[in-house]
Amino acid sequence: MSTALTTLTSQLSQRFNLGGGEELLATLKQTAFKGQVTDAQMTALLIVANQFGLNPWTKEIYAYPDKNNGIVPVVGVDGWARIMNDHPQMDGIEFRYSEETVEHKKKLAHVWVEAIITRKDRSKPIVVREYFDEVVREANFATPWDSHPKRMHRHKAAIQCARIAFGFSGIYDEDEASRIREKDITAQVEVVPKALEPYPTEKFEENFEQWKSLIESGRRSADDIIAKIKSRNTMTDEQETRLRACGGEQGVIYENA
Repeated sequence: MSTALTTLTSQLSQRFNLGGGEELLATLKQTAFKGQVTDAQMTALLIVANQFGLNPWTKEIYAYPDKNNGIVPVVGVDGWARIMNDHPQMDGIEFRYSEETVEHKKKLAHVWVEAIITRKDRSKPIVVREYFDEVVREANFATPWDSHPKRMHRHKAAIQCARIAFGFSGIYDEDEASRIREKDITAQVEVVPKALEPYPTEKFEENFEQWKSLIESGRRSADDIIAKIKSRNTMTDEQETRLRACGGEQGVIYENA
């Protein structure tokens, strides 16, 4: 175990009155990280947790490994509430909602939500408007957006406003992290080539006399035409045999096969 990891674990555990010991770190690795974790990745997570004063043992912050062996630090809703309320210049937050609504998975949501954060050191509030159609998560599986679209929309507005009001960076909300995770996983999935369709019998018969003429004249060979067809379709043994029976010398691939 690295010295940095031990030191950071000790600092955070003291801040939250959790005692110490290797058992505490082992518990943290199991609860605060989604997937296999290296000491370097855990150290990176604890640096972010320490920077923002978040408790990784209660999952105010946790992380996913990314495709470059780094981390995607994720702050839960409770964690965002903590860092906003702990900021020394925080003077309040309120929300405004559009009167117009939109339907999402048989539930109504507001077209837009505004978050308004007031800072003690500024004369004007910070106002951020988030539009539902730009932030909603469309997926082919169930997400919190399906069951609680209004709440998720409000969270999005609050988090974006907090980023602008207080300059929070380098951390993600749970929804953003899920999208990043899906993108990384999708990028790693091997693409399986689409199976080729059989060359239609009707089309073969339609083109056969033209191919035969080209082969007999030496302008194309049977191999040329067969190779072109097989680049896009499968062929039966009978189709190949009929073409080869036409004879002819090697030519170039027939473009209209």
